[in-house]
Amino acid sequence: MTMAQLATPTVELLDLPQAELQRIVVTALTEDIGSGDLTTDNLVPAGAMARAAVSYRTDGVVSGLQVLEAVFREIDENVRVERLVPEGAHVNRGTTVAVVRGSARSILKGERVALNFIQRMGAIATATAKYVAAVDGLPVHVIDTRKTTPGLRLLERHAVRVGGGRNHRFNLSDGVLVKDNHLVALRNQGIGTVQALRMLRDRIPHMVRIEVEVDHIDQIPDMLEAAVDAILFDNFTPEQVREAVRLIDGRAITEVSGGVRLETVRAYAEAGADLVSSGALTHSTPALDIGIDFELDSDAR
Repeated sequence: MTMAQLATPTVELLDLPQAELQRIVVTALTEDIGSGDLTTDNLVPAGAMARAAVSYRTDGVVSGLQVLEAVFREIDENVRVERLVPEGAHVNRGTTVAVVRGSARSILKGERVALNFIQRMGAIATATAKYVAAVDGLPVHVIDTRKTTPGLRLLERHAVRVGGGRNHRFNLSDGVLVKDNHLVALRNQGIGTVQALRMLRDRIPHMVRIEVEVDHIDQIPDMLEAAVDAILFDNFTPEQVREAVRLIDGRAITEVSGGVRLETVRAYAEAGADLVSSGALTHSTPALDIGIDFELDSDAR
């Protein structure tokens, strides 16, 4: 599938929270630079200026330009980043997406961290766009999971939105998702499923939805009796999803998770689920090949 075949996402992108973005960037730069860049500081003249082109070496979706800017701003407020394409643009191999101008020392110190971020985010956005394209025309949303790189969830989930997907709950305090291990723990205490879910409803804020994971169709009647808001089918086949959706008959939101890959996502969507979630978007997507190429630039400011 080429970039030309992928539709541009029709989502409104919000800026990343600046305080959290800065915290992530500072942590990464501190890790990478340590007490100083021995090579750059002892080799590159302090007054040398440079122009650096940020280019995609493969087809992909652009994501992370705001993070790129934050990296160089943290190192040197005089470094300037010019965006040449918008966030979420589908570009072909060889496209320059941004130009960085300023102190050669500053750019060299930030290039690896900047690339690490945009290669990761671009890969996730590109993968998500392919999943979204695969279910085009069907009333279903592609969503992510909490299977993200520790400390980078904010950026990785932003990349999912850039690719046209949607986000599941951000963290454990962001929503209720009852999994099989929760129910096993309750059964060990002699508490039945329906009783437990009704108890849960009484304890959480009234605006919070309850989603429950099931791994067998015969669990669904209990979920409907407990009036849960959403039911997650864990590792169902498309045929099982179709039967489960028929049984639920619109009385709860339906989600498919487990075994969802690019090759299977349309079959699950065609089975009638409202949501299709894939951890592979964030935990198994290889980084994109993106480069920062330098040339001396006496006019860089």
